[in-house]
Amino acid sequence: MSVCIIAAGGTFEKHYDEIAGKLGFGASVLPTVIARSRISQPVRLEQLPLLDSLDMQDADRERILQACSGAPEQRLVIVHGTDTMPETARLLGPAGMDKTIVITGAMIPYDIANSDALFNFGMAFGLVQTLPAGVYIAMSGQVFSWDNVRKNRAQGVFETLQP
Repeated sequence: MSVCIIAAGGTFEKHYDEIAGKLGFGASVLPTVIARSRISQPVRLEQLPLLDSLDMQDADRERILQACSGAPEQRLVIVHGTDTMPETARLLGPAGMDKTIVITGAMIPYDIANSDALFNFGMAFGLVQTLPAGVYIAMSGQVFSWDNVRKNRAQGVFETLQP
């Protein structure tokens, strides 16, 4: 069973630029994450333009939808920015794809100490192999359905809309 990993950006993928003193995008960290995770099954990495999710527009979400619908794999993990992850999930969920799609990201970039990126990626990769077809968000040790999740920015966590 092959899994497609779609790189869409977000904090997960950001690098610290010491000269500018800012976080930004460079080469994707996902090849390193995949290798470090020691995944032993076939994986295909599809890299979309890496964006901060606050900068995502409808056309960017449509690009993610097209990547998912056009993927030959039935199981997909999307690495995405956390700020608008639920909005992308709400586009993918009703699209009627008979695939298992798990969206994940990180609150702290992979390259920075104490990042949650590797944990969230590992969780998403495990979930995509066990959950039934549908769209899910996996963050901070929890899994959420596409239509019952929000990011609580004040607490920096994801939570259900309705218990």
